[in-house]
Amino acid sequence: MIKNICCIGAGYVGGPTMAVIAQKCPHIKVTVVDLNQDRINAWNHSDLSLLPVYEPGLDAVVAEARGRNLFFSTDVDKAIDEAEMIFISVNTPTKTYGVGKGMAADLKYIELCARQIARIAKTDKIVVEKSTLPVRTASAIKDILDNTGNGVNFQILSNPEFLAEGTAIEDLFAPDRVLIGGDTTPEGQKAIQQLVDVYANWVNPANILTTNVWSSELSKLTANAFLAQRVSSINAMSELCEKTGANVNEVSKAIGLDSRIGPKFLKASVGFGGSCFQKDILNLVYIAKSYGLNEVADYWEQVIVMNDHQKRRFAKKIVSTLYNTVSGKKIAFLGWAFKKDTNDTRESAAIYVADDLLNEQANIAVFDPKVGESQIQFDLNYLNTRTEEENKKGVQVFDNAYNACNNAHAIAVLTEWDEFKTYDWQKIYDSMLKPAFIFDGRNILNGEELEKIGFVYQGIGK
Repeated sequence: MIKNICCIGAGYVGGPTMAVIAQKCPHIKVTVVDLNQDRINAWNHSDLSLLPVYEPGLDAVVAEARGRNLFFSTDVDKAIDEAEMIFISVNTPTKTYGVGKGMAADLKYIELCARQIARIAKTDKIVVEKSTLPVRTASAIKDILDNTGNGVNFQILSNPEFLAEGTAIEDLFAPDRVLIGGDTTPEGQKAIQQLVDVYANWVNPANILTTNVWSSELSKLTANAFLAQRVSSINAMSELCEKTGANVNEVSKAIGLDSRIGPKFLKASVGFGGSCFQKDILNLVYIAKSYGLNEVADYWEQVIVMNDHQKRRFAKKIVSTLYNTVSGKKIAFLGWAFKKDTNDTRESAAIYVADDLLNEQANIAVFDPKVGESQIQFDLNYLNTRTEEENKKGVQVFDNAYNACNNAHAIAVLTEWDEFKTYDWQKIYDSMLKPAFIFDGRNILNGEELEKIGFVYQGIGK
């Protein structure tokens, strides 16, 4: 029975996942390590509202387990040395250089982890891939461990996460499935069973699926590709709805009632974001091209093309509706995170809509309940479209929505935060320049009620 687990990487996957394992398995010591001292300090902070990851319910889980059997540290070597099972949960961004630039996963952090484990380990270890990785990465990790280690026996497992940001704790408490891939050898099967036994402390064994390691690695990329495909599909139909007079919400409901299709991920929007969908699809495209499967690559790449088009189309609609110019006009953004109930902004549609509007010389006012000014400016500066000074001049961040909307020409809803539905929209309307426009990029507001107030309302796919 596993008694000591280490997780390398204290980000959106490692932190919450290990917190839940620690809470559900009080007999297992769980240590989450990261070289980022500020991040570890945040995980250890007495004020749980300052945790580096915002997820509903996470603070309660951390409060229960931290200091009992859940620990956060920068002492990576010590945690590796003591652990029987090591989760690798580091970032695997898209490459920005060399072969595969813009598509392939950058595995340099994975390799650094593997080499550090090989250098430190003096006893047998089970190494678990938690990061989203290209198929056959496990063999590369095993090559490093077997050839640079200290005579230690390593077993490599693939255990991809399928949690969704905003519902991560709920997903971890009651997952649709836990997928564990490993070798078909007796040693590999023993390692798989040891990880199964960890999850079986709270997950129904019927929901724990075991496969070979290659199927597990590819399943994660495939799952994200299929989900993103559904979003791009309904967004493609939203544009057609706008031209034909159909209502995309009605179309979505009609097809979602088909048991073969189902209703999930059929909500039209300004486009998907997050750390996984685009990165994983691009990785899938690169893998397909590397095997000469150009038609397969073209098929999946179109999902990204459609998503980029939807974001650009939303920005163009704002410009065209505001009499073909937004120069000098104040556009209030409600929301910056890529989805509600998270402070993650990676690949958020808001970033790209803002970038397009800044190119049109708009003045942008932003309010998001969980995203602050430093992150918003970082996201825009990362695009390297203009200078940091120009971004600061063009974007102002507010601590409440009413101030953000005051004297605005238009409002763009970019994140589906529930609180936006509860605002005093009459008060907001009275504070805006007339005519007052609302562009609902998430279709969360009551357009009819807003039009009665006096707003010019435009949703997606209507």
